[in-house]
Amino acid sequence: MAELTAERVVEGVRALEEQVARAVVGQREVVRQTVIALVAGGHVLLEGVPGLGKTLLVRTLADALGLRFNRVQFTPDLMPADITGTNLLVDEGGSRSFKFMPGPVFANLLLADEINRATPKTQSSLLEAMQERQVTVGDATRKLPAPFFVLATQNPVEQEGTYPLPEAQLDRFFFKILVPFPTADELTKILDLTLQPAWPKIEHVPEAAEVLGSPAFIRSVPVASHLKEMAVNMVLSSHPDQGGAPDMVRQYVRFGCSPRALQALVLAAQVRALLEGRFNVAQEDLEAVARPAMRHRIGLNFEAQADGVAADHVVDAIVKAAAPK
Repeated sequence: MAELTAERVVEGVRALEEQVARAVVGQREVVRQTVIALVAGGHVLLEGVPGLGKTLLVRTLADALGLRFNRVQFTPDLMPADITGTNLLVDEGGSRSFKFMPGPVFANLLLADEINRATPKTQSSLLEAMQERQVTVGDATRKLPAPFFVLATQNPVEQEGTYPLPEAQLDRFFFKILVPFPTADELTKILDLTLQPAWPKIEHVPEAAEVLGSPAFIRSVPVASHLKEMAVNMVLSSHPDQGGAPDMVRQYVRFGCSPRALQALVLAAQVRALLEGRFNVAQEDLEAVARPAMRHRIGLNFEAQADGVAADHVVDAIVKAAAPK
């Protein structure tokens, strides 16, 4: 394997995005943000109405990266053992013993489809896997394959029969990415792709897989002290009880971001800097990743819902208040 450099990171990501674009029409910003999270080693929550290609995006990424892929359809009757696996009593040569049967979580890339349709008990079965890359069943703890990523989807419109994700689980997602509805041109391209005799074949991109396995290189991208201070101020300003919180935060926010938001901000900014051709983080990098890194970690109050204030509006106010003067 060749030594990883900034040029190889850019080369691998662009090759990956090129393969994804063969099957996923448009959604370039969604693809870029998803790739940034994967390169940084984080999990992704994709939110959008049905039919926008969220599942297709995840499956295409798995094919292009050459990763083992499993999909779990989350439903109200899904149990934790259906995800993590369970111990079964087996009879081998007249001798009975318990044998562990691994669940679908034992993969490189796990698609948790419509994750908010499962009960909180089942949702919580992913907490250990997402944070510690391991699963405990009974008295045994088993490591998950490396790399390991969870890409989850949820529908923001249909709320009947759903269970909101608890804050502890939301916080474990590196990014929350909003998937927009296609434009007229993109809808036409989707139709043209549908009418083709065969679906485009996705080729394996080994140079992109190398990038996912080198977090130490990503962390070596320099971050100036004033930008570290800006990132810290962004997280602090998200809390309504902090002195530097903007008026919008004090009025509409119940609770702010955790330290994981700070880690996501800086790591994502480092990856974006590389993809923009710079080996140093700029202010624009922090600003560009602020929404996906913070929107799901901010708890809005009822007044925000009544006034139609979204988390992105609050994040924008936080970024403006935290920017160096």
